[in-house]
Amino acid sequence: MVWKPEIDELNRRNTMAEKMGGEVGVNVQHERGKLTIRERLKLLCDENSFQEIGKLAGSATYNNGELEHVQPSNTIIGQCRLNGRKVVLNGGDFTVRGGASDATIGNKSGHAQNMARDYRLPYIRLLDASGGSVKTFEQIGRTYIPTNPVTPGIENLLCEVPVVSAALGSVAGLPAVDACLAHFNLMVKGISQVFPGGPPVVKAALGIDITKEDLGDERSQVYLAGVIDNLANSEEEAFEMIRTFLSYLPANVWEMPPRVTCDDDIERREESLLSAIPRNKREIYDPGKILNAVLDTNSFFEIAPHYGRSRMLGLARVNGYPVGVMINNPKRNGGSTDVAAGTKVIRFLQLCDTFHLPMVYFADEPGFNSGPDQQAQGILRAGAKLVTTTLRTQMPWISIITRQLYGVAGQCHDRPSGMFKRVAWPSGHWGSMHISGGVSAAYRRVIAESDDPAAKQAEIEAQLNELASPFRTAEAFNIEDIIDPRETRPMLCEFVEMAQSVIRTQLGPTATPYMP
Repeated sequence: MVWKPEIDELNRRNTMAEKMGGEVGVNVQHERGKLTIRERLKLLCDENSFQEIGKLAGSATYNNGELEHVQPSNTIIGQCRLNGRKVVLNGGDFTVRGGASDATIGNKSGHAQNMARDYRLPYIRLLDASGGSVKTFEQIGRTYIPTNPVTPGIENLLCEVPVVSAALGSVAGLPAVDACLAHFNLMVKGISQVFPGGPPVVKAALGIDITKEDLGDERSQVYLAGVIDNLANSEEEAFEMIRTFLSYLPANVWEMPPRVTCDDDIERREESLLSAIPRNKREIYDPGKILNAVLDTNSFFEIAPHYGRSRMLGLARVNGYPVGVMINNPKRNGGSTDVAAGTKVIRFLQLCDTFHLPMVYFADEPGFNSGPDQQAQGILRAGAKLVTTTLRTQMPWISIITRQLYGVAGQCHDRPSGMFKRVAWPSGHWGSMHISGGVSAAYRRVIAESDDPAAKQAEIEAQLNELASPFRTAEAFNIEDIIDPRETRPMLCEFVEMAQSVIRTQLGPTATPYMP
């Protein structure tokens, strides 16, 4: 073999790369309860499908011209298949300099990002990395203005292919921002933290002693701030979430959303829907039971279940077609939209519009949450953003009014143009504001001047409640149809089937760019 020495050298260097940060670094990774990047790739990718790019990149040590060792790059990139479909992967190796973003070799992350856009493939980041390191200043002999060749272009990528980020360790600085530059992100309980700067940075800047867990684990990032969408109990579960999320989406915005075989009867009529909504308006119910009764069996994948909990939303299938689904959750704040729920809904509407998924909304909206806490958080501006985002969407949209629609928040079920359908169940009621609160304001003087104010208020409310029948609204054609709740699934299946021909005319980037 003429080139056997070079092939032997190639194999030697590949072996060095596969050792990552060395035995000590790998052992530390395992002691922290974390997998190495190569173990992660083996679990995530379809068997034997990962094709690495730039494996030989690293910092080499020579002695009299002879190679002694190559410390590999702390970034591993390549292509693989997930459930048979090609994706681009970018994984951080924490065993090499803590995965520091300014300790990479070349612009491997930028190369992967550009490849995802050029090949029109989904892009997945497995993040286990810190941001910049002051050690870099010593190595290069100077400081540097903070720019990064990876970041430009992500604003376009988000409008063209699905992007997923998984925080699988202590993720700080640029990688922490990368966690948010995605359509879906997740972290793992017990091993993941996300923050712009870790405890030493917080101590230096603010004089506060804090652990990395208190600063950035799921308590703050998933439950409180909603920075991270979903929480996995293990890395294996995280990888399954990634595969599931991507299964609902096309590889890019120029392709139709992927349909799967459906064994669920499209004519299924669930008797439970007749009593799903209690007659007592103050009684709550389980929104999940409604979804189970109308969507394809076991197809609902909830996104951000721990944040903005007055609204449940996620991806599902109807007759095998992927759809976006939203439903108000009366178990949380009566289902009213607060800042957290509104923020979550805005991102979700953008996701579904970007990838041309029909929107299915089961509306039970009592209005924007108007308490003092929400006022302090800026509920009015958040509400205004929700209104405009709703109006800008173009994907086919169907709203099923199950109970109530009130105020400006109640308007966020509607769109004046495009493929839009609206129906109501007989349990529906609506208005500019609730009758009970509205009577106190509109008839204040009449009530105050009566001999029995409480009785007078009850009398006025009873008169107005007689006008609140949904059938009176239907008489004026202010609601298109009132349906038997049992007819919901057959109607949805027909609507989503019809939507496919409209979606084909909308393929490509939408007019409104995706904003994470």
